[in-house]
Amino acid sequence: MIRGSCMCRGVQYAYGGKFGTITVCHCSDCRKAQGSATVIAAPVDAASFQWLCGQELISEYESSPGKKRAFCSRCGSPLYSRKDDLPGVLRLRMGTIDTPTQAKPVAHIFATGLPAWAEMDDELPRYAGLEPQR
Repeated sequence: MIRGSCMCRGVQYAYGGKFGTITVCHCSDCRKAQGSATVIAAPVDAASFQWLCGQELISEYESSPGKKRAFCSRCGSPLYSRKDDLPGVLRLRMGTIDTPTQAKPVAHIFATGLPAWAEMDDELPRYAGLEPQR
C-alpha cells in the first residue's frame, strides 16, 4: 500500500494496486500544468485508489475535451489526470507519493521540439507522441 499527498497535506490518499506504464511526458500541456519540463505519471486503477482526506479540496480543470487535470485547490499541487473515456483509470502524479517505491519510468513521450532548458540526459526511449503500446 502506498500513500501520498499534496504539498499542504490537505489531500491524502492510499493506493493498493499496481502501477501501469510510467512515462515522462514533455507535452506542452503537461509542462504548463506542472510548471516544469516534465510530468512523471503512472496509470492506476481507480477502484484500488482511496482518498483518506481532503477530497473536497480537489479541483478539476478540463484541459482538452474529455481530459481533466486535478489539483489541490489550497496549495495547487497536481494530483492526477483522467479521461472521460477511461473511467476506471487515473494518471497519478508520481511526485505526490510519500511512500518509498521502486517504480521507475520506462520512456519519454512527446519528446520532440523541447525548449533548450528541458533537455533529457538519460537513456530511456523517446517517442514523438504516446508510447507505441498506448
